[in-house]
Amino acid sequence: MHIAILTLMFSLPGCGSLKEKRQCMGGLHARFGNTPSVAVCESGGRDRHDASEWTFVIVGLSKREVESQCSQIEEKLERTVDARVMNVEREFV
Repeated sequence: MHIAILTLMFSLPGCGSLKEKRQCMGGLHARFGNTPSVAVCESGGRDRHDASEWTFVIVGLSKREVESQCSQIEEKLERTVDARVMNVEREFV
């Protein structure tokens, strides 16, 4: 069993309120949390309207499978989220 922790920090320069932030970042939990091998949560910046940090825990039978899933998540986020990715961290446990 292989486990990766993927943490992404986002900048939301156009958001002036937490409501706008939810609209920009909304649906991440629903989009990725339905996958049995992925757990997701907003792990930082919860009270800030101009930044957000999200952590994904990915589990798989091989390291290659987990790395592939991490890459897919990163690519999908860059295409679908109306925010700037400021930092990406991958940690294998």
